[in-house]
Amino acid sequence: MLRSFVAGALLLGTASALLAQTDLPSRGAPLAQRVSAVRDGTVRMTFALRPDVCGSGRSIRTGTNGRTTWGDDRRSRDVEWDDDCQSGPGRLAMDVRGGQVDAVRFYVGGRWRPAGADVTDLGQVPAAQAAGLLLGIAERGEGRAARDAVFPSTLVDSVTVWPELLKIARDDHADRETRSQSVFWLGQAAGDAATKGLTELADDPEREIRDQAVFALSRRPADEGVPALIRIARTHRDPQTRRSALFWLGHSKDPRALALFEELLTGK
Repeated sequence: MLRSFVAGALLLGTASALLAQTDLPSRGAPLAQRVSAVRDGTVRMTFALRPDVCGSGRSIRTGTNGRTTWGDDRRSRDVEWDDDCQSGPGRLAMDVRGGQVDAVRFYVGGRWRPAGADVTDLGQVPAAQAAGLLLGIAERGEGRAARDAVFPSTLVDSVTVWPELLKIARDDHADRETRSQSVFWLGQAAGDAATKGLTELADDPEREIRDQAVFALSRRPADEGVPALIRIARTHRDPQTRRSALFWLGHSKDPRALALFEELLTGK
């Protein structure tokens, strides 16, 4: 399912902005306390999204080309109409059980339906706090809630999330699916730093994490991804990881990949 996503690049901040956001989960702590105080029920909130994000519910598009990153049916040739793609806000609904977030649902645009007695609406919250809350759930949560918190964190306005995603991806104790999601979205993050981290993750003990790192490298610009994949194909200790790198190199149509194939096939 991860490979069906076509994602726009994440925005990288300036060096000063990066330093200010290296501990986003702590910035989300006040909001996390408000969520935990509900104990049992559903918590709603809204927050600002990146300027290149729009959507209609769970159909979400990012990037200047309007590429779809969440499920919808616009790819069907039979669909000859379109609806409005709203620029926001981001809408987060969380089920809370015993003070812990049990489920995360994310939408873009639209409006909330009337709330029941068990729903607490926190209204519009600061973007950095929303990102911190989501990353905190991803880091410390379990199962589906942790996994589903990763994607919306990448769309929050004016924050840099890839350092925290890299931290989650490297955490051997984190939920496996959450780590995989983090690796995937790191692959969409712009910049050499993210690519360097993905190359390191290709050596992770978990095969699923290695596979996601190799796939994520295949989605990087050729000047970043192809050399990294070639190094993995030449030197990685795991034959399956080497084959995975070769597979994605085969889809790159890059002359450097063809040169590697010739070298391997001819033994020269």
